[in-house]
Amino acid sequence: MTLGLGAAVLAGAAALAFGWGTSAPAQTVLMPSDPDVVALGQAVYVENCASCHGANLDGQPNWRSPGPDGRLPAPPHDETGHTWHHDGDTLFQLTKYGTGALIGDPDYQSNMPIYEGVLTDEEIIAVLSYIKSTWPQDIRDHHDALANRQ
Repeated sequence: MTLGLGAAVLAGAAALAFGWGTSAPAQTVLMPSDPDVVALGQAVYVENCASCHGANLDGQPNWRSPGPDGRLPAPPHDETGHTWHHDGDTLFQLTKYGTGALIGDPDYQSNMPIYEGVLTDEEIIAVLSYIKSTWPQDIRDHHDALANRQ
């Protein structure tokens, strides 16, 4: 089941790369070096994300295996997780519209809330910028390279 989910997420990411239409910014630019953006992002993260993804971005235990409800636990957003493997646009889409929209399956069940109408685009970008600001430099460089491929 986990392999199927991974394939579905990759398919969704590919759909995004080829022009899935939304109101997202043309190219999501994260600002992990901007202290004001990072401070806003940290505050929004604490209020909206830390209860599941952890105050230290360490996620929930056994995040790679579905729980009793069949849903995957919240992954870490630190360097031990997979967040940094996805470009900023994908992370933005996932946060704003949810996994189901990302993978093209409106029936997909996830514990991850959809933040469209809850957080502004600027708040979502700030949260993602905060998360990225915590990664080691080599991972930040890798993530920058993802954005530069587009």
